[in-house]
Amino acid sequence: MEPSGMIPVTLTVNGRDYPLLVPRTERLLWTLRERLGLTGAKCGCGTNDCGACRVIVDGVARNSCVLLTRNMEGKSIETIEGLSDGLTLHPIQQAFIDAGAVQCGFCTPGMIMSAKALLDSNPDPTEEEVREAIKPNLCRCTGYVKIVEAVLLAARRMREADGENSAHAVAATGGVSA
Repeated sequence: MEPSGMIPVTLTVNGRDYPLLVPRTERLLWTLRERLGLTGAKCGCGTNDCGACRVIVDGVARNSCVLLTRNMEGKSIETIEGLSDGLTLHPIQQAFIDAGAVQCGFCTPGMIMSAKALLDSNPDPTEEEVREAIKPNLCRCTGYVKIVEAVLLAARRMREADGENSAHAVAATGGVSA
């Protein structure tokens, strides 16, 4: 029997299942930070206005501060912690560093998650498409120029890496592509 007001939910976060008991009104941001120790998503506003808490839910960048945890059952949730393999940064993370897009760092995880959602669906975005994708993310430190440059740099690097991987696959099959 669950404690009063608590409901069971199993979250799939970064490919791992977490069975939990949570209050009916608990928001995903607090579940990630307080129950799972995934503190990359930040609480900037708590009102769906700043994007500091952005995560990817079923391929779509969403503000976790307004998502009820109980509604996340059966969905795939990606957080900033799931991007690197522990040793190597994800190309988007590396591009943010290389392009000087990280200032105070508070908005950076949310920006990177918005960028990842974009690049997962559109590997070759225009500058305008990048600006539209990060529009829900507020940054108080920059004019967004370096952030846009970082996303475009990451896109280029990821396309080049995919091209190299494809070339290696073709070479391994004796020049026959699938």
